[in-house]
Amino acid sequence: MRSPRLTYRPIEPRDAGRIAMLAGDWDIARMTSRIPHPYTIVDADLWIASIDEDEFVRAILLGGELIGAVGYIRREPKLAEIGYWIGKPWWGNGYATEAARMLVEHCFQEAGFEQLTCGHFVDNAGSARVIRKLGFRPIGTGAQWCEARNCEVETVRYARGRPLLDRWRSFMR
Repeated sequence: MRSPRLTYRPIEPRDAGRIAMLAGDWDIARMTSRIPHPYTIVDADLWIASIDEDEFVRAILLGGELIGAVGYIRREPKLAEIGYWIGKPWWGNGYATEAARMLVEHCFQEAGFEQLTCGHFVDNAGSARVIRKLGFRPIGTGAQWCEARNCEVETVRYARGRPLLDRWRSFMR
């Protein structure tokens, strides 16, 4: 898979060290629900080994170098929750938006989902901007566990349906 500046490939066991280094940064881990802090190579190895058939996870590569990850978890046959993170040295360059946009297109065009959900902690303004750029609309708030912070964190939840033109095209096939 490719987008204008980035390429994507499945996460591999050899990525554990790089993932631990990047995702283990406090500023990354504290904005995700599942990444503990500190985050070790053992943690990354265990996570990679635990990816199952309901998850789609891709390494985000810039010039062949892993800079983050993007993926979804299937929640129902036609519903998935997306997520992403970009290593701190690459923040502010639009890579999160580019990678998440590619994922949304994949979810609707290749995976056949009808609806996507996502969320961000209330103190994650960068992710809020990315999510809104992708056409997601707020559907509510709540609390979600944050492994790094070791507590529940106030969260804004979003949803986005498959574009109507895509629905019409799939109906006409």
